Amino acid sequence: MKSSLLSLFLLSIICTTSCGHGEEDSFPTFRALPIPETLLFDNLLSFDYYHQRCPQLEQIIHTKLKQWVAKDHTLAASLLRLHFHDCFATGCDASILLNHEGSERRAEASKTLRGFQVIDDIKAEVEKSCPAIVSCTDILTAATRDATVLLGGPYWRVPYGRKDSRISNAKDAEMVPSGRESITTLLELFQSRGLNFIDLVVLSGAHTIGRTSCGAIQHRLYQGLNGTSSMPNPPLDDHYLDFLQRKCRCASGDYVDLDATTPTTFDSQFYANLQKNMGLLSTDQMLYSDPRTSPIVNSLIGTPSLFIHQFSASMVRLANIQVLSGLDEAGEIRTNCNFVNSYNN
Repeated sequence: MKSSLLSLFLLSIICTTSCGHGEEDSFPTFRALPIPETLLFDNLLSFDYYHQRCPQLEQIIHTKLKQWVAKDHTLAASLLRLHFHDCFATGCDASILLNHEGSERRAEASKTLRGFQVIDDIKAEVEKSCPAIVSCTDILTAATRDATVLLGGPYWRVPYGRKDSRISNAKDAEMVPSGRESITTLLELFQSRGLNFIDLVVLSGAHTIGRTSCGAIQHRLYQGLNGTSSMPNPPLDDHYLDFLQRKCRCASGDYVDLDATTPTTFDSQFYANLQKNMGLLSTDQMLYSDPRTSPIVNSLIGTPSLFIHQFSASMVRLANIQVLSGLDEAGEIRTNCNFVNSYNN
């Protein structure tokens, strides 16, 4: 995994002791750091990449996205999830958008993803103004930022210049966390992609909005991590568990809010829920019980504004994972996000 100058600016750890070399009472505290306006990206991304060739890009994205979310507000959260799945599989390259047999999009792990039509609509409008200039990857990245803002979350500047992948394999979709991993496994996955344990905790906070299906949490409601216990492990609040078991009794197609308290507000209440054993996903609740991540959770509970500031930084880091840019021959600028250009031609 290549290093990035980005990490020098965005790593938000201020060590007060030994930065966690085994001592349980020695944890780093942290504060959110701003993203420098003059930041140089070592992968040739830049804030003004489209200023000359497609100056109306961000206005097109904002206008189109606002129209879609006005019709279906759940699409905003769906776009965040779509972007995460794209970046976490093989890097931010719009491989999740390719629609063919055996692609990531057709994988079992991707069957509940939504938002594809939104990106297609934005891309079609962009092509009218700036043909063959703007990548599907950049559109998805910027649309995710705008979706966050529409949800009441923070705004951040998006550096542009990503290219689109020509390859998409269903097996790569299985690399995206499913919500049943251990914290150790999650930390290893995030670190392998150039992210850190703060990014793990903060990006999990995207569960402040969005939903999951009853079918996806049956294991959480009726058995422990080893599959043998009849009680949830990690634990769930008794009243919350009763509500969930009644709502999802038949493992139907019903959906449950990931944040049971403020499900339509982009805030730090998600972390306060963990303090009350109301983390819907196992991996979310374990963030509060694991000594490597619980200090971060407690900081976000104690100072809610930290979440808003750090979320911007972590999203920029996420969107910088293994991007194709510059003269990289592995990438292209698709004219239709569903297919590689050789198919379109």
